[in-house]
Amino acid sequence: MEAIEYNTERKHLILREYGRNVQRMVAYLATIEDQEKRNSYAATLVELMKSINPNVKDVPEYDHKVWDDLFIISGFKLDVKGPYPPPAPEVLVKKPDRVAYKYNKIKFKHYGRSLEILIENATKLTDEQEIKGAVMAIGRLMKSFYQTWNKEEISDQLIMKTIERLSDNHLKMDLGEVTEFKLFDSSRKENFNRNRPRPFHQNKNQNRRPNPNQIKRRR
Repeated sequence: MEAIEYNTERKHLILREYGRNVQRMVAYLATIEDQEKRNSYAATLVELMKSINPNVKDVPEYDHKVWDDLFIISGFKLDVKGPYPPPAPEVLVKKPDRVAYKYNKIKFKHYGRSLEILIENATKLTDEQEIKGAVMAIGRLMKSFYQTWNKEEISDQLIMKTIERLSDNHLKMDLGEVTEFKLFDSSRKENFNRNRPRPFHQNKNQNRRPNPNQIKRRR
């Protein structure tokens, strides 16, 4: 009777995604003495490894990766000539390069970095009318941003001072002109609500229940 072989008694499985049979074939490749035959078998085994693990195709340079996996499974002892140079053993312990994140210190986080970029571009303008139009547009945008998160009103003067601070005093307007971009003042709200059509549930004539005494019975 053949004894049962347990996984705990077998050799360590180096790359589990390829399975134990691939690892055995890699070990067999190392025993082939003919160099040309060994290279041919290695290329065939690489194609088999690609079909076993099709997810590797989503990785950039997947062909190079599979050849590297072949050398890793062999413990970097396989002597074959592939299309790529064999990896160094240090590749298993080498840490990836640290990603350099771009850090921008935002002065007013509730306005965001995009608004600061708009102000930077506005400071490069030379035409006075274009500068005025840019300041007006930025001010309206800032007011809409502010009222998205705050119920209270913000004064146009405060918005203008913020624009001056973010632009290092390059963008300035008269406080009298600043009042032109009052888009959310109380008078505009009242006029809007007064002229706005009432929804169905607020229309008294449509929601009023008929008086039974006023309904004439049909004979």
